[in-house]
Amino acid sequence: MSGAGKVVGFFHAGITVTDMDRSVPFYRDGLGLEPFWDVTRDSAMVRTVVGVDFSTLRNVMLRLPGGGFVELLEYRGVDRPEPSFAPASVPGTGHLCLEVRDIDAVVERLVALGGTPGSAVQTVPEGGPRAGSRLVYVRDPDGWLLELYQFASGSSADLQADS
Repeated sequence: MSGAGKVVGFFHAGITVTDMDRSVPFYRDGLGLEPFWDVTRDSAMVRTVVGVDFSTLRNVMLRLPGGGFVELLEYRGVDRPEPSFAPASVPGTGHLCLEVRDIDAVVERLVALGGTPGSAVQTVPEGGPRAGSRLVYVRDPDGWLLELYQFASGSSADLQADS
């Protein structure tokens, strides 16, 4: 593919929250993400881009180790349905997978901050490049799915392209 019209990197993943004061500690303290900015916007351009007629938008960016951000968005002055807890199989849902060290400690912190694990931590069976890795889905306080993944090999960088 030529240089024109291609993806060149990852910038951020955005997650809409109902209560920023609850969500920031979950992501900052529970996952150890570093706050980068916390701003409240009243912008016609942002209203146009997102297609939401909000009064203000609180926007917090948290830096991911290795590059990129998790962006938390709290739309104010809009009618909002209750957060949904749709299964991962429902089209339009998604999840954010984060590589972690000491998955048990991370899950414990997230539960203390309002997270809900979908199961016990699972171990990938023998027989593949990820054998022995451990993973679990945890919902944030608004129901967004986070996949926590602890690689047995030490790092996702150790995976082969064909895995």
